[in-house]
Amino acid sequence: MHISHVDAQLDYEVVAPAHMLLNIEAARSGAQAVVSEELTIEPPTEMQVFCDEGSGNRFIRFDAKPGPLKIRYKASVQRAHVVVPTDLREVPVSEVPDEVLHYMMPTRYCESDLMSRCAQQLFGDLPPGIGRVQAIVDWIHESIAYEPGSSDSTTTAREVFVERAGVCRDFAHLGITFCRALNIPARLVVGYVWFDEPPQDFHAVFEAWLGGQWVLFDPTRMAPVDRVVRVGTGRDAKDVAFCTIFGNVRMTDKKLVVRELQDESLEPSKAPPPTGALVGIEKPVPVVQVAEATG
Repeated sequence: MHISHVDAQLDYEVVAPAHMLLNIEAARSGAQAVVSEELTIEPPTEMQVFCDEGSGNRFIRFDAKPGPLKIRYKASVQRAHVVVPTDLREVPVSEVPDEVLHYMMPTRYCESDLMSRCAQQLFGDLPPGIGRVQAIVDWIHESIAYEPGSSDSTTTAREVFVERAGVCRDFAHLGITFCRALNIPARLVVGYVWFDEPPQDFHAVFEAWLGGQWVLFDPTRMAPVDRVVRVGTGRDAKDVAFCTIFGNVRMTDKKLVVRELQDESLEPSKAPPPTGALVGIEKPVPVVQVAEATG
C-alpha cells in the first residue's frame, strides 16, 4: 500500500470579474482512498461543489474578484496495487456496455476517425488483446519525443503524430486515438504522481477497456501507473482541465509537490463516496473559456 502526499498551489491574477471551475481534488473511487485533504482559496469566497456522476470527477466553482488569487490543495491519498492479467481480451463492440460506448467515439483532441487507416497499418495485424494496446504504448514511447513546450492546449493527437513530439497529455491522446481507431474504448486520466524529471506537474495517462475492465497505460513511462493519484477522467483533455476559466484571468505561478511513502497504518477518511451531485447544479456551457493544459 502506498501513500502519496500532494501539495498543489495555483496562483492567478484576476483582471476582471470571472468564474472559475476547478478539478484538482483527488477522486474518491477505484483503487485509491483519500486519507485527508484540505482546500484553501485566498481571498475567501463562497464555493459550490459537485461530483460528476458518470466520471467521479469532483468540481469546485466560484466567482473570482479582480486581484490576486491563491488556490492551495493538500491531500494524503492511499493507493492499492492492482494486478492486471496479461491475457485480457478486446471486447467486441456489440458487448461494450452502454456507459462505455462513448469512449469509442472521435473527440476534439482524439481524431480516431481520421487516424483509422494509420492505426490499421501500424497495429491492425497484431493479435487483439492487451498485447496490442501495449504495442501501441511501446510505439508511442519509441516514436514520439517528450519535449516540454512542443505543444499547447489546442494540440491534437493527429498533430502530435505528424510532429513526433509532445508532453504527457499528447502521448495519452495519441494512445487513446489509436485504441479508438481499432474499436477499443479508451479515455484520459489525469492526476498527481511523483517523478524526477521534468519538474512536478499534473500528469496524464490513459485507460483502455479490456476484458470488461479499465486498464491504465503510460506511454511516457515516467512513473508506474499504479502510483498515479487520479483526479480527472474523461474523453479527452477538455473534460479534465484542472482549471477552466470563464473570464480574464492570468496564471502567475504553479507549484506541485508529490511525496511517496509506504504505510499501511493510515485509514481512509469516512467521507461519503462521490455518487450523484453534492450540489444540484449542472456543468456550465462556456462562453469565454480558457482550459489549463496538463503537462
